[in-house]
Amino acid sequence: MVIRQLLIAVFMCLAGAAWGADATPVVRRVSLFSTSTDWAAVTGLPWGQYSGKIIGDKKLTTPNGLILYYLDGFPCYGEADSVRLWISPTGKVDGKLRLVCVHAPTVIQFAWRNAPADAVQKATTGILVCPVTGNRELTVDLGKCSRGKNWDSY
Repeated sequence: MVIRQLLIAVFMCLAGAAWGADATPVVRRVSLFSTSTDWAAVTGLPWGQYSGKIIGDKKLTTPNGLILYYLDGFPCYGEADSVRLWISPTGKVDGKLRLVCVHAPTVIQFAWRNAPADAVQKATTGILVCPVTGNRELTVDLGKCSRGKNWDSY
C-alpha cells in the first residue's frame, strides 16, 4: 500500500512538471576539447615545422651534464623524436629540437635535470625558460635562459 502511494506521488510530480514545461525545450550543447591538440582549428592558422638551433652554455651544467625535455606549450608542440637534449659539462649540445607550431614562438620552456647523457628518463628538477629568435630556423641561446622554480618549490 505504501509503495502504491509513493508511485502515485512520483507520477503526479512528473506529470505536473511536464504540464508546466515549455513547449520547446532549450537544448544546451557544450563542446569540450583540448586546445593543445587542435590549435590550428582554434586559431585558423596552418601548422608548420620549425627546427631549433641550440647554443649550449657550460654555466648551466654540472659534471654530469644537463638533460632538457621540451615542454609543449602554445603555439608549439614537440615532435616525439626531437624533444630531448643533453648539454655536456663543456656546453656541447647533443640532440635536436623540432617543433610543430602555428607561428614561431618567442619563448619556450624545458624541464631540466642534472644527469649524464645515457640516463634513463625520470623525474626532472624544474623549468628552464628560454627566449627564442628566428622565424622557421629558431635559435635558442641557453646562456640567455632563466631557471624557474624547482618542482618542490611550487
